[in-house]
Amino acid sequence: MTAAAQNAPNTGILDDQRDGILPAAEISALWQAGVIRANQPPAEKQIQPASLDLRLGETAYRVRASFLPGHGEPVSHKLESLKLHEIDLREGAVLETGCVYLVPLLESLSLPDTLTAAANPKSSTGRLDVFTRVIVDGGIEFDQIPAGYEGPLYAEISPRTFSILVRTGSRLSQLRLRRGDAAVAPEDMLRLQADAGLITGTSDAGVAPTNDARGITLSVDLRGEDETGLIGYRAKRHSGLVDVDRVGAYDVLDYWDPVHVRGDARIILDPDEFYILASREAVQIPADYAAEMVPYDPLVGEFRVHYAGFFDPGFGAAEAHGAGARAVLEVRSHEVPFILEHGQTIGRLVYEHMASRPDALYGQDLGSNYQRQGLKLSKHFKADGSRA
Repeated sequence: MTAAAQNAPNTGILDDQRDGILPAAEISALWQAGVIRANQPPAEKQIQPASLDLRLGETAYRVRASFLPGHGEPVSHKLESLKLHEIDLREGAVLETGCVYLVPLLESLSLPDTLTAAANPKSSTGRLDVFTRVIVDGGIEFDQIPAGYEGPLYAEISPRTFSILVRTGSRLSQLRLRRGDAAVAPEDMLRLQADAGLITGTSDAGVAPTNDARGITLSVDLRGEDETGLIGYRAKRHSGLVDVDRVGAYDVLDYWDPVHVRGDARIILDPDEFYILASREAVQIPADYAAEMVPYDPLVGEFRVHYAGFFDPGFGAAEAHGAGARAVLEVRSHEVPFILEHGQTIGRLVYEHMASRPDALYGQDLGSNYQRQGLKLSKHFKADGSRA
């Protein structure tokens, strides 16, 4: 492996382009130019408005522990000393809770020096409590791919609550490609919030969202959606496995315990239990922007706020029929019980410029599962919460 692509292809589309997150049209062009490579053509809806879904390859390796290869070191070298056994994914296989797996992905990259990439779990992956990260040859960080990288991509996968059934072509991670500095300046964020209402619906707690150089804050809703007082779900341990490629196939109550507000609008997070909650605010991602949710501050509590963080252009936007959509929060407390209060800040949305407006927005005839969402489990569960 070489850290830089010595003979990166001339795509013909990278010169004189705006900085920002690349939209679907440029991602498609990069695939055609060989910057993105795979021995199979793109699958249907694999290219999203501002991201590319990554597909599992033919083999999974159970490994002893998570790892990073480090400077100049191919992943394959570390894998030889850490793998326990190989699993054929071509006909499907179960990845069990409590184990760590490494899977070479079908896609690889040959990035020019003008592009970097970042990965994140897909929303459905995070909502299943499946911890997954992308690593690359010579990598010193998870999910970060430097400019000029040429080589394979690998997914590290560790199911935490539900064992999962996967196969070659299953999509657990997504990739964003970035040209230059895509960050939105703080003064532009203030203007966007004032003009477009990026975050709305926070008056009940009397505290407006904070908007600064680190992003715009999100808080948790613990008052419930309706007269039922439902505020979230807690995952059941020792449930059945989940096929990650099946939609609307599983009964909610076989896998989740509903959580209702009782008395004060608060919840005590039990250590190492997994919860699905929702943001108090509605979120909007205008068409010329993309966003990512990042942890608020590790000093405010020993809990992890999310696994999946990418928001595509059009999420929650009226022009994409998504007005009122809220962020779903995948929450886990560590080591000690932790009290969350209604309106407590739990994360930040960091907005970035798109390099150009996507031809189609999130939710516009793309089969998007989470447009206009409130409190919502992953797409694998029956939408009405009924039992078969």
